[in-house]
Amino acid sequence: MNSDRQQEPDYRPETNAIRIRTPRTAEKEHSSPLYLTSSFCYDDAEEMRAAFADEIDANIYSRFSNPTADEFVKRMCSLEGAEAGYATASGMSAVFSAFMALLKTGDHLLSGNAIFGSTHTVISKYLPKWGIESTYFDLNHPELLESLIRPNTRMIFLETPSNPGLDIIDLEKVSAVAQKHGIILCVDNCFASPALQQPIRQGADLVLHSATKWIDGQGRVLGGIVLGREALVHEIYLFCRSTGPAISPFNAWLLSRSLETLHVRMERHSQNALRLAQALQGNPQLTSVRYPFLESHPQYEIARRQMSAGGGIVCFDLKGGVEQGRRFLDALKLLSLTANLGDTRSIASHPSSTTHAKLSEEERQAVGITPGLIRISVGLEAFEDILQDIVQALEASAG
Repeated sequence: MNSDRQQEPDYRPETNAIRIRTPRTAEKEHSSPLYLTSSFCYDDAEEMRAAFADEIDANIYSRFSNPTADEFVKRMCSLEGAEAGYATASGMSAVFSAFMALLKTGDHLLSGNAIFGSTHTVISKYLPKWGIESTYFDLNHPELLESLIRPNTRMIFLETPSNPGLDIIDLEKVSAVAQKHGIILCVDNCFASPALQQPIRQGADLVLHSATKWIDGQGRVLGGIVLGREALVHEIYLFCRSTGPAISPFNAWLLSRSLETLHVRMERHSQNALRLAQALQGNPQLTSVRYPFLESHPQYEIARRQMSAGGGIVCFDLKGGVEQGRRFLDALKLLSLTANLGDTRSIASHPSSTTHAKLSEEERQAVGITPGLIRISVGLEAFEDILQDIVQALEASAG
């Protein structure tokens, strides 16, 4: 865990994402070095004893802390406005660690119903093994949220925008409900990234990321991170310190470098995605197109208020359902078919048969994952080439 808001000048977050760094060594390197080491040394026995007793701030073992991971955490804390953070091996390890460190037998989790398939598996299959109850609420009906709170409700968990349907919920209103009842609000901010949305500034207690996605941005490494209130992050750190889901220093080094271009990339991703969504509206092969910054989006006004841009994900529903979905994916020439998003390269996927296949048909329908739903992670290629490939694949998949 790192909670040291280092004494940098009062720069803007996007500057801090570039300039926060590990202390320069005697070699006077311009770019931060990679501390690829499992453990750290001490000058004498007393210093080693004090480090293990937590009496001094010293590195012990890279499962606990590492200078390269600390740099990544400090940069992310600046971007999200967080007091502290801990970097994990993947996004799902961040989700699971937050649940296990902060929930106990007899607690109740209130989760948005539109969430990533693996998160749904953790909530529905594994949390019950430890006696942790859960209830889903509809992101499209936030007025019902408070009625679902129980005396033992400990945490509200949600994604906004959600995966894959891009549902949006008003974070300030949810945080007001959470604060009223003394409940932790934990937000998965993966789809927006801290370049476009900062839930902590809108009242969230914790923010999670799969850094594998937009933060890396090039499909190279796995990583995750939990950020937020120092007391809560410390509990997660203690859990992770003992159970081992620490991020690799090499992955942290790459992710920290990636943050230096995050704002520039997200601006281009969002521009391409908005243009794509606008161009696809009215296409005869589609029943609907969804994107947060389209005026037709049900929560358009909320998205414009709490996000600086709409992000890089566009979803559309094919009239021909699952069969046309298969034909569409097979007809693509430029876009990749892969189990990822947030890449420089545009990606197409069919959520109902891949990322959300573990959900029942009823559960998928409840969150808008229809048989013909296609998710496009819009990359940084020339917009005209992205559009041309999608349009030709739509035409090829018709009938």
